[in-house]
Amino acid sequence: MLRALAVDDERPTLEELVYLLNADPRIGTAEGASDATEALRRINRALESGPGGPDAIDVVFLDIQMPGLDGLDLARLLTGFARPPLVVFVTAHEDFAVQAFDLDAVDYVLKPVRRERLAEAVRRAAEQRGATLPSPRIPVHGPDPDHITVELGGVARFVPVDDITHVEAQGDYARLHTVKGSHLVRIPLATLEERWRARGFVRIHRRHLVALRHIGELRLDAGTVSVLVGTEELQVSRRHARELRDLLMRRP
Repeated sequence: MLRALAVDDERPTLEELVYLLNADPRIGTAEGASDATEALRRINRALESGPGGPDAIDVVFLDIQMPGLDGLDLARLLTGFARPPLVVFVTAHEDFAVQAFDLDAVDYVLKPVRRERLAEAVRRAAEQRGATLPSPRIPVHGPDPDHITVELGGVARFVPVDDITHVEAQGDYARLHTVKGSHLVRIPLATLEERWRARGFVRIHRRHLVALRHIGELRLDAGTVSVLVGTEELQVSRRHARELRDLLMRRP
């Protein structure tokens, strides 16, 4: 069973997170720390105790924006340890996802934390640590091919796929761009490429997937190729340029 440490400078949020973690059957113990400095002292004690010791910690659920040493700073320090605990970021801000996964975070959970979303993060951590207890039972509904579910501030929204102009890879996440804004989802770009190929999405670069119907212009300039999607110009890699030109020529 996992031993967890939750770190957040907001006391009500910290207490709620510790409560939810202790309610998960895969968590043996969960305790809290109110800032990164206190957490670092607790983690040092855990490392001195050893993996099987009474003070051991398997996973840290870590807020990012805290006074003094912030969550990203603490995670960077942990990468220098010989046997660091796993890290799950729990934050109200989606803008740090790329940095988080550069630090090998297990997951990135947005506040306010939903029980089922936290359970998924625990599952990922348990999987990495080899825990075998079953996940809590959560209702599962079949996917809707015309919409994709995104999470914003603890609220699930259903974005029509036809509204998505292009998709940008950001680590283990993908950023979905629409004319009204963007949304971050934890789905690899390659998965979306396979899922949406029949809906007119085409890879133009290792980092970009574009909906053909939203391409306004194809631009050629000194051997480089780019497309205009709305007001944004995106580069097309040489590998994908010919296929894209052929597809656009055949477009009704």
